[in-house]
Amino acid sequence: MIDRYSRKEMKEIWSEENKTQKWLDVELAVIEAFEYFGIITTEIKDDIKTKAKFSVERIKEIEKTTKHDVIAFLTNLEENIGINSRWIHKGMTSSDMLDTAFAIQLKEAGNLILKEVDDFLEILKNKAFEHQNTVMIGRSHGIHAEPTTFGLTLASFYEELKRDRERLINGIKVISVGQISGAVGTFAFSDPKIEKKTCEFLNLEVAPISTQVISRDRHMEFFWSLLAIATTLDKMAINLRHLQRTEVLEVEEYFSKGQKGSSAMPHKRNPISGENISGITRLIKSNFFAAVENVALWHERDISHSSVERIIAPDTTTLTHYALSRYKNVIKNLVVYPQNMKNNLNKLNGLIFSQALLLKLTDKEIERQTAYTLVQRNAMKSFKNNSSFKNELFADKELMTFLSEEEINQLFDVKYHLKHVDTIFKRVFL
Repeated sequence: MIDRYSRKEMKEIWSEENKTQKWLDVELAVIEAFEYFGIITTEIKDDIKTKAKFSVERIKEIEKTTKHDVIAFLTNLEENIGINSRWIHKGMTSSDMLDTAFAIQLKEAGNLILKEVDDFLEILKNKAFEHQNTVMIGRSHGIHAEPTTFGLTLASFYEELKRDRERLINGIKVISVGQISGAVGTFAFSDPKIEKKTCEFLNLEVAPISTQVISRDRHMEFFWSLLAIATTLDKMAINLRHLQRTEVLEVEEYFSKGQKGSSAMPHKRNPISGENISGITRLIKSNFFAAVENVALWHERDISHSSVERIIAPDTTTLTHYALSRYKNVIKNLVVYPQNMKNNLNKLNGLIFSQALLLKLTDKEIERQTAYTLVQRNAMKSFKNNSSFKNELFADKELMTFLSEEEINQLFDVKYHLKHVDTIFKRVFL
């Protein structure tokens, strides 16, 4: 991933140095298991651990000849360890080391992302309570519907991200498995107890069965959890970008001192972070489809997944981590314009209270479709003439035979729509 979207902690996880260190960690965990079961002496184990060093540069140099990165790595270890290197990789195949190490990297990356999700949830919660009673118009199909609050909008985002958190936790759990089962997963030259103890040392679960690789449905599930997070961020970004449109301007991404919005138009203040999130989500979505394709491998294995994962694993985790970090600060510093929300609420001259009127008429024992026709014909007049909906109702002699002016006035009350906001907040946050 390019540096622009990479944060230091995640970049370190996917560095060549850390990847190779994870390979060594797996090999040394097997050595620890050998010693635990008395297969090798403590002296041999200690000698191996003392001398087991690697050089990324030396491995690359060897790989030019071997055309095999794992063999190059093992050769470099042998150069440093000497005779006791015969115990390194004993009974193993490349994927025992690679897939187990990959699981550790994904687990580390997942936990970094989980921390960002937790931080984001706290910011969303605080902002939701801040605007719990900030009244705005709710929209369906992009069209004014009925009153709601900006706090409820944020609470909805919070609840969705909370579910994403559970998906991520499960994704980390599903991917946190290792294998030391040999060439086609039969333990022909190893023993399941070695695998179990190795995974314990590495703080991983054992894959109940592995063919030569850990099944890629696990990886697919992990990448799905990242896509779910990105999709929620995209949903937030799209909605807040709409609310920042000049014609709406109910919220705005914070525009810092010295920031520039356009090389040509000095007045521009654009929702660039939200647009960035939407773009990033497209990449994460594409990477997920690649992860889906990786599940169907030939027989015990092929390496068609390998080239894909070298790209999608660092890129998807890095992008998700970055997107969370960037957009949580947008939410934290979001500029909200309650007066504009109030102005927009009143743009339809009271039409947003049409359902209240409809239901009131049905309470008068009028058939629903008859009541609907009475309300709609006045609504259409108000919309066409840009006139007061309430005044159109007062002028409708047929309708006024069912309702008094006082009853109609009572229906045009925003508070009626918001009486259960506290209940909803308790359901979401408590």
